[in-house]
Amino acid sequence: MADLALHKLAMSGPTLASMIQRLSSSAADVDGLLFGHVTYIAPSTLPDDDSAQTTLDSQLVATISGFLCFPSLLSFYDSLGRVDTSRLSSTTHLNHKPLIGWFSSRRKTPLRPSMREFCVTRSLSSTPNLSLPIQNSDPDSLFAPSIFLLFTTPLQDQFIQTNQYRAFHFQSSRPCFNPLSIDVVNIGPSFRGHYGSFSPTSALPFLSCELRSLTPMNEDRNEETLIGMKQTEKDQSLLDTCAEGMQVGRLSRLIGPEATNYTAGLEDLYEKMLLKTESLARLVEASSAKVLEQENLNRKLRYKVARSVGVE
Repeated sequence: MADLALHKLAMSGPTLASMIQRLSSSAADVDGLLFGHVTYIAPSTLPDDDSAQTTLDSQLVATISGFLCFPSLLSFYDSLGRVDTSRLSSTTHLNHKPLIGWFSSRRKTPLRPSMREFCVTRSLSSTPNLSLPIQNSDPDSLFAPSIFLLFTTPLQDQFIQTNQYRAFHFQSSRPCFNPLSIDVVNIGPSFRGHYGSFSPTSALPFLSCELRSLTPMNEDRNEETLIGMKQTEKDQSLLDTCAEGMQVGRLSRLIGPEATNYTAGLEDLYEKMLLKTESLARLVEASSAKVLEQENLNRKLRYKVARSVGVE
């Protein structure tokens, strides 16, 4: 299979933030698989701004739509970088998403692939039955899972948590790594091609805003569940007191065609809560001043007592 010229790698902001949070909260170095799709995107020929550069050449772009982390002891490859096809096949089958590559996260190391990562990427890209079809292209056009995304942290400790990342495309014909630019997909002229080729896979889920109450049908539940439901009702009653009539059931009306009729009421509730917060802040400030004044009086009293007994 001939190597394709991949133009860049794209992912959404929430996907990138989720990956960084998962890697930063891990107790040790982790790695995992990248899922997504590869498509030919034709830049728009009718830009709204004068600064946009128009071109008729389609660009091959890989988009990351999901990922899966593996613990260090349960990875999908061995110490020599050879991919375990049995474990990999079961994992990709359960995710029901095309595999486009993998990633590695390690702390306080240089931002360049290691020899083992090179071997893993070469083994992964040459694994049969893992190539995915390219969207907006011929049915026979396939793309091997040859993308590698590397995450590292600075060699020196930082006061602010810092994460570095870089993407590579493995060329099996040479073989070598080619650096890839990463686009965090957002709204704007530069991303019209992504939104033009977007097709939703699921509808917006229904958000249930109703509270569950204790009914005779729930009597067969265990005691722990009933205690939890009673606590929920108690917390909800306290919340309703602060919400001034804006109950949870009314939140369901903020979804759908009737949302505009209830927006003003929610904004009014928000202003009242801000006033309550400001009043509470002033109360805390006044109480803090009284506490400081009392501490000064206690300090003077201790000094007078020490002087009276002859202790300096």
